[in-house]
Parts: sequence; structure tokens; C-alpha cells
Amino acid sequence: MCGSSRTFGQAVIEAAEENNKVVVLTADQSTAGRLDYFREKFPQNFFNIGIAEQNMIGIAAGLAKEGFVPFTLAQATFSTNRCFDQLKINLGYMQLGIKIVGFGAGLGIGQYGPTHFSIEDIALVRSVPNVVILSPADCAATYKCILSAAKDPRPTYIRLTGGMGNPVVYDQDFEFEIGKSIELKSGTDVAIIATGTMVYNSLKAAEKLESDGFSVKVIDMHTIKPLDENALRKCCRAKLIVSVEEHSVVGGLGSCIAEFLSNLANRPKHLIIGVPDFYPAPGEYKYLLQTCNLTSEDIYNKIHSYL
Repeated sequence: MCGSSRTFGQAVIEAAEENNKVVVLTADQSTAGRLDYFREKFPQNFFNIGIAEQNMIGIAAGLAKEGFVPFTLAQATFSTNRCFDQLKINLGYMQLGIKIVGFGAGLGIGQYGPTHFSIEDIALVRSVPNVVILSPADCAATYKCILSAAKDPRPTYIRLTGGMGNPVVYDQDFEFEIGKSIELKSGTDVAIIATGTMVYNSLKAAEKLESDGFSVKVIDMHTIKPLDENALRKCCRAKLIVSVEEHSVVGGLGSCIAEFLSNLANRPKHLIIGVPDFYPAPGEYKYLLQTCNLTSEDIYNKIHSYL
């Protein structure tokens, strides 16, 4: 059990050991990312820009132009909403290989209120051409995600959901490839396509559905852009597709899947589960998941009622 943002600090050390061009920039979030170890080992590769996220992306762009592989770390909402112009120009238009890492995505730091919710980030970033979007399910997936992004030349946004107590999805080694989803459970009646923290909750919901006699497939769609269309086509053999995400129901993974399905002549029903189209009141993470009906029990109830 660990926090994905702290896993980033461990993974980026290995990335820098493999490639001395890997650098880390942070908006005064060294503690959140456990970056003290990175700073001690690679002092020339570490830059604390302070609470100036837009400036941080600009500096990262300059480093990328000089051949470095820059990772930036800040809260997800400030890495995307606040930096959208920089993201559009430096990552989308200029296609510089910046890796934006946003922690607290979704409702992870929701005790600070809607200013810190990051439930629009997928919708924003996926509207920008040329940017990869990754959303790992747990700490093991986060580790592989960071190492893969370090070797991939494309501009990338990595959204880290959950808090310090992220449940484990991958307790054994597994293959991770950007753009290729992972089938965690096979089934024929229902295909649940989840991302981020909702992968674990979806697995738990699937267990309850199977106890009711349904055959349930569960897919970890860790790459939201580019979407794994081959996996989606296989999911169309099910009677119902369900997308689950810790993001607004508007513009996120569910919207990506709906857009893909709209081009198919024969497709199953599609149930979109995510944060409803509103800003909940501030609260602790578990409380907010309950408020937005994103617990495993809520997911089970929604699917069961729909069926």
C-alpha cells in the first residue's frame, strides 16, 4: 500500500540511472513526490521552480529543446487547468517530449475543495493533439508507467489518482505497454473498462456481479490516449460495456469510448460511470467517493440495476 505520487520519486531515480538526460522539475512538491532522494543522487538534474506551474512547463520546454527528458510534478489540476496554454503550445503544437505528472487527480486531495478537484483534466488534455494520456491503476503500474514514459519521445500527461492507501491491483510482475490495455478478468456478459483507482473498485464490483451469475470482463485502460481500439472491439462482444473513471462523466474515458462506439454499426449498450456533472462539497477522499457513487458497492449497484 503506497501513494502513487511517492512511487514517482522512486521510479524517476531508475529512469535517471538509465538515462542521465532525465530531469525533474517540481512546483514545490518535493515531499509529495518523495523527491529528496532524487535530489541527493542527481542534484544537477533537479529543479524546484516554486509555486509557478506555468513557468515550470516553460522551463521544461527549454530543457526538452536541449535534448533533456523533463518530468514535471505538481497537483493535477494546476498541471493542466492552470497550464493549459503552455500544454497546448509546448506539448501539443511543438510536440516537445515533456512528461507532466499530476498527482491528486480526480478527488484525491478533495479536502481542499473544488479548487483542488481534478475532474476535468482528461477532457482538457485529450482535446490537445499529439499528447499521450496515462492513468495507472496502482503503485506498480505507476512505476512501469514512469519508466515507459521516460523512453517514449512523445509529450505525455500522467494522472495519478488515489491517496496514500491505494489498494494493490498488480501483486505480480506484468507487461506494461503504452497504448495497450490489460485484461484482468475475462467474461462475456459485461465488459467493465476502468482506469486509475477505479480499476480496483471495478474488480470488486465484478466479483459481486459474478456471484449473481453474470460473466464479467474487466479491462485496465491505463492509456486513455491513444485508446486501445482493438480491445474495445473485443469488448463489443459483451451485452453491456461499462466505463468507470474518477473523472467527470463529461469528456473523460466514457466519452472516448462513446465516440469510438458511435462509429460502429453493431454495438452493445454503454453505461458511463464517473463523477456526476457537479462539484461536490469538500471532504476526505473516501467520503467524496461515496458522495459521487464511485465505491465498489456503488459500481455494482449501478451495473446490477442496469442489467
